[in-house]
Amino acid sequence: MKVQNISNIDKFFEVVDSCQGKVELVTGEGDRLNLKSKLSQYVSMANIFSNGEIPELEIIAYEKEDIDKLVSFMING
Repeated sequence: MKVQNISNIDKFFEVVDSCQGKVELVTGEGDRLNLKSKLSQYVSMANIFSNGEIPELEIIAYEKEDIDKLVSFMING
């Protein structure tokens, strides 16, 4: 799924951390990084961060409940 305009990075990672299954970030090169890993979170965000907002990410969640959490975050913030 594509997520856009994430302005509350801390809340985004709280939602990711609360997910039960794997949540992966797909890089521009097609690599998949485990977003539940703190190291991957820092490395991936350092590469795509621009002026405090993430314009667009492609992430993959494998559990329906996790997808619902992420969609709810995108709708409600």
